[in-house]
Amino acid sequence: MATIRVDDKYCKGCGLCVDACPKHIIILDKSRMNSKGYHPAGLIDGAECSGCASCASMCPDAAITVER
Repeated sequence: MATIRVDDKYCKGCGLCVDACPKHIIILDKSRMNSKGYHPAGLIDGAECSGCASCASMCPDAAITVER
């Protein structure tokens, strides 16, 4: 099973990973805010993640790590 890790200190909440995810399981978490005032991305259903790394390749800040 694959999953992603988002480094909150680098995520600026741009939403590119949300748009890139083919399974639509990444959201910008409105319940959290990082130290820069952005809502970081988060995985809503880890069991559905295929590990395709589309989110990580779209991230301009390299804030996403895919773990397989």
